Amino acid sequence: MKDLSARYPVWFCDIWGVVHNGVEHFPPAVEALQRHRAQGGFVVLLTNAPRSAAKVAGHLAHLGVTGDHYDLIVTSGDVTHELMRPYDGHRIYYLGPERDLGVLDDLRIEKSSPDKAEVVLCVGLVHDDTETPDDYAELLATLAARRLPMVCANPDKVVRRGSRLIYCAGALAERYAALGGEVTMAGKPYRPIYDLALARVAERRPGIGKASILAIGDGPETDIKGAADYGLDVVLIAGGISEEGIDPAHLEAEIRQIVPRARIMRSLPHLAWS
Repeated sequence: MKDLSARYPVWFCDIWGVVHNGVEHFPPAVEALQRHRAQGGFVVLLTNAPRSAAKVAGHLAHLGVTGDHYDLIVTSGDVTHELMRPYDGHRIYYLGPERDLGVLDDLRIEKSSPDKAEVVLCVGLVHDDTETPDDYAELLATLAARRLPMVCANPDKVVRRGSRLIYCAGALAERYAALGGEVTMAGKPYRPIYDLALARVAERRPGIGKASILAIGDGPETDIKGAADYGLDVVLIAGGISEEGIDPAHLEAEIRQIVPRARIMRSLPHLAWS
């Protein structure tokens, strides 16, 4: 990443799978972020976490990733909060673990039952360590039959936690859409999270355009597609959600078939400075 640091002063870097695996941080990755900043670079951690930037920062600190390694955090939880504002004072069906309720902070929203709710907020599986989307088939069918709109706080379908892959809100939203449900996605690869990140960068680095921004990520359907749709160059990290030991060049070739517009500058097994 050393030569790319000089070419792209602003990095939009994914977190889970690139900076850490949910259990521990990757030392070469945080070193790369720190070195980029030391050379005048600006690091935005761009994540599909369905939580506020402040809560993500707290979790990162627990894993040894601090303010020395990034300048800003922009989350799909931040975007979700804005998407839920129109439902202030309304009844919602909240689908997800209690730990992520903070995404509704300062909104007067009443948690309700599937038969009385006006909208579904999906932040993930309630017990993502043991459940799969199959456990939600009946519930999703019930919600879809009522034609309730769904706001999905995390478009990721899976992430790697340690050595395991676990399901995320995006997997439930995909099932819901297949049932005919209307879904609004908060995070990558959709435009709102990139617009928010760019606006916040502009507050600190006026005049920065897309040509100066490099996206970094491991998710073909989120990080790579999102960068392509937004017009950003991207570095593919093959060692994130993909199978261990996969050849980065082989993975890049597969992704180019799925996302032909992807402007992949480099494919790496892991994020590292040199």
